Amino acid sequence: MFLTISTTGTPERPATDLGFLLHKHPDNAQTFSTSHGTAHVLYPEATAERCTAALLLEIDPVGLVRRGKGKGRGGAPDSALAQYVNDRPYAASSLLAVALATVFKSALHGACKAMPERAAAPLPLRVEVPALPARGGAELVRKLFAPLGWDMIEAEPVELDTAFPEWGDSRYVRLVLEGELRLADALNQLYVLLPVLDDAKHYWVSPDEVDKLLRAGDGWLADHPEQQLITSRYLSRRWGLTRDAMERLELARLAEADGLDVEAVDNAVDETTDTDEKPVPLAVQRRDAILAALRAADATRVLDLGCGQGQLVQALLKDVRFTDIVGVDVSVRALTVAGRRLRLERLGERQAGRVKLIQGSLAYTDKRLTGYDAAVLSEVIEHLDLPRLPALEYAVFGSARPRTVLVTTPNVEYNVRWESLPAGHVRHSDHRFEWNREEFRAWAGRVAEQYGYGVEFTPVGPDDPEVGPPTQMAVFTQGAQTAPADRTAPADRTAPADRTAPADRTAPTERTAPTTPTTPKEEQA
Repeated sequence: MFLTISTTGTPERPATDLGFLLHKHPDNAQTFSTSHGTAHVLYPEATAERCTAALLLEIDPVGLVRRGKGKGRGGAPDSALAQYVNDRPYAASSLLAVALATVFKSALHGACKAMPERAAAPLPLRVEVPALPARGGAELVRKLFAPLGWDMIEAEPVELDTAFPEWGDSRYVRLVLEGELRLADALNQLYVLLPVLDDAKHYWVSPDEVDKLLRAGDGWLADHPEQQLITSRYLSRRWGLTRDAMERLELARLAEADGLDVEAVDNAVDETTDTDEKPVPLAVQRRDAILAALRAADATRVLDLGCGQGQLVQALLKDVRFTDIVGVDVSVRALTVAGRRLRLERLGERQAGRVKLIQGSLAYTDKRLTGYDAAVLSEVIEHLDLPRLPALEYAVFGSARPRTVLVTTPNVEYNVRWESLPAGHVRHSDHRFEWNREEFRAWAGRVAEQYGYGVEFTPVGPDDPEVGPPTQMAVFTQGAQTAPADRTAPADRTAPADRTAPADRTAPTERTAPTTPTTPKEEQA
């Protein structure tokens, strides 16, 4: 990847002042290590009349893939050739934007102790990017840069192959910008718009990317006619982050129009008075109840069976008492999302050693799951077809046999309290069943008796006096006693109590893997 920034000067204000503004001496060729490559800064020309600074970024595509996988943690499962053979070493992208922020950090902030007046004043600038991916073509490049004060914008499409002009143009352009701008403004525009035009980022987009966008877009993004597109692409089309950024940009625009600080505009709520608090989401209440039960059981080594996108694993990782955390899911895609959520590739060695994500089906025994203090099946069993429950029961209670097992599942009786849920419908389209309290207690009592556990029940969420809580949780403990009333199944229903595991507790050999993922997680009731 290659980018040049040029300026002109006079004997009184030589062009070599660019070296002061960039904090890189024109007489030296310097090398910097970035997160995904090596950046070189050099000056092809440096005279009083004209000075050009070049940023060359060397990317190792194999190293890029290996770093993303991080010893098998957090990397994409797809090992296609495209991961290794791509345009990343040659075309400007978010990788080059990160290098800009790393190498020219002070210049991006407009800081220059040696020449503060030069840093604050516009300079005649010329920026060249030989190969810039532009999803939207040259026209989009002009739409993005035209409102930003550039006098000349040249976006020349690059042919796919000069030997075969009939093949047409590629998605790349040669970009040239000329105009009088502050150097900091030009660098911040490039920092934002390079990944926007590429329409891709090489790293996971987290909430702090909103702050980076607003910081780099200060002074120009709030009034940009393509604000929506820029914000959405920069944040990888993550709707929640995009909405947050758009709201904050609008607030900044209103504050600027009124000549006020943002804090002065955003004062609709008097923090000294009491206000109604938003109800805690059921998913959060469920995680809190699980964490409290695990702490009460003195568990340190925990299995999250059917970990989905890793919300519970993330909560466990924040508590140092949980020293060994394993998330298991049948879906590779869910594990990939969980790895990104946990930022496994960025964890330190000590933290990374506490957590592991593995693929596996809960319908089969797995030696990797033995020897743990506790296992959690949170909103999992209702995603299985009823005939497959005995296989899960044996795999967890008969084979893995953790000291404590926590099972949460919806209470179907509570569904009448959901105004948005039509009568007779389950809470999630993939739910194969939803039990009432009596049915859940009958199942839990039978499993506890069959495999040598005791079981207690805990409501999760508001415990309605008529229909009970929205979520019911069973806490199984090895060797404890269960009240006889919990072991009876309703007589008018074919209950799980009618199913028994083989007498020798060996896993059935005739079972086949489920045709649909058995362990997705829903985060909303």
